Amino acid sequence: MEVSCSLHGSKCISPPIRCLPHPLSVTSAISISLNKSPNFCSSFRLIRRRNPFSVRVSSSDTLVAGSREVVSKRDEEAGDLKSWMHKNGLPPCKVVLKERPSHDEKHRPIHYVAASEDLRAGDVAFSVPNSLVVTLERVLGNEIIAELLTTNKLSELACLALYLMYEKKQGKKSFWYPYIRELDRQRGRGQLAVESPLLWSESELAYLTGSPTKAEVLERAEGIKREYNELDTVWFMAGSLFQQYPYDIPTEAFPFEIFKQAFVAVQSCVVHLQKVSLARRFALVPLGPPLLAYSSNCKAMLTPVDDAVELVVDRTYKARESIVVWCGPQPNSKLLINYGFIDEDNPYDRLVVEASLNTEDPQYQDKRMVAQRNGKLSVQVFHVYAGREKEAIAEMLPYLRLGYVSDTSEMQSVISSQGPICPVSPCMERAVLDQLAEYFKARLAGYPTTSSEDESLLADSNLNPKKRVATQLVRLEKKMINACLQATVDLITQLPDLTISPCPAPYAPLLK
Repeated sequence: MEVSCSLHGSKCISPPIRCLPHPLSVTSAISISLNKSPNFCSSFRLIRRRNPFSVRVSSSDTLVAGSREVVSKRDEEAGDLKSWMHKNGLPPCKVVLKERPSHDEKHRPIHYVAASEDLRAGDVAFSVPNSLVVTLERVLGNEIIAELLTTNKLSELACLALYLMYEKKQGKKSFWYPYIRELDRQRGRGQLAVESPLLWSESELAYLTGSPTKAEVLERAEGIKREYNELDTVWFMAGSLFQQYPYDIPTEAFPFEIFKQAFVAVQSCVVHLQKVSLARRFALVPLGPPLLAYSSNCKAMLTPVDDAVELVVDRTYKARESIVVWCGPQPNSKLLINYGFIDEDNPYDRLVVEASLNTEDPQYQDKRMVAQRNGKLSVQVFHVYAGREKEAIAEMLPYLRLGYVSDTSEMQSVISSQGPICPVSPCMERAVLDQLAEYFKARLAGYPTTSSEDESLLADSNLNPKKRVATQLVRLEKKMINACLQATVDLITQLPDLTISPCPAPYAPLLK
């Protein structure tokens, strides 16, 4: 299994996520407690009863933003996550829970997993028994139903979120209460105490203006809404949920905002296990994320072994040092959406450039055939990786040149040749490079701030945390775009004759 920051291979609208072990409520976002225990970030208030078991929740009462969390020391000790795990089968391990302050004094400190002793690469930090791991197989009570639902109706995240929401309604009666309370403490903030942009206000999303991430956030939010509208299907099809809550129809019991918060909370901690059945591939693991910090340069992953999920560290650790795991090959845009943080040294960070052949071109079908012969599509996505912008430009050029071919005889020559399209003429090459340069300039112009202004903002130690991570993201995006622009300009200056005007391009390829 791999701790992957996105939902690879999942129908879910979000990227690989980590899951929690049982039906405990999700982060502070899922704040849903019927018994109004002070250990929960907020409580569900009884509005009306459709029957003796059905409870309606008021979204205004369940949002935790701005609330001050109060937990007694006695209750804190009684519900200690690690102690609870040891009492229920967790064998001796080499980690301890520590805490760091939150950026907001209204929020309690965030717990994190640290080494309890010096560790060496290859040491097993902990091994969580499957009895303390939540998967769809457990949630839905049937592997076939789990595969059916996640294939045709809902994502794994939606099913897990619904399960945890129901479980949290039991409060302290729930076996998973200590774990749910820990998730509520985390509030879906990950290790940097910043919520996913999926929970940001409209004014906060404006921090991402110019970045394609903003549109991705809005699209993901719409996807979550569609999932919410399918929740009743899960309830009716999942025998275990139907039997345990026969009258609590999901959309009656939980408003959309509560489900959205729960979904995002699950998204921030789900683990993507490898080499297991589909019904077990997404798991919620106590001591896993978000208690474990994420790192793009780490190779340690949570892995299924026999009847447990274990973590083998990939580096040395000093006692009390925070332990990190790999979050998958995800760009910073995905890290921000799923976990609320940016990795400045992310080797997987990338931008997307979409190029497409002009469908109005009389030679479109021939060009489409040539593109496919060279492993490209009529609508082709190019990934620009940080530090490898020149390579990305070199990969785009043959495809763009193909779009510029207009003469029939030239097209026949291209069809009869093998391999990528080489420069056909100086004026065509100039036209291709000019289009690329203008495209990158337009992308830079879409941001409301310059790179130097971003640097000034980040130098402010009092900068709003959400604005900080958003600024970090757009600054890194601009860095890649500027590198692409510079690589393109360098190619233009290398042309044999800069006085040549670009060739006309009635059916130039489209870039977005």
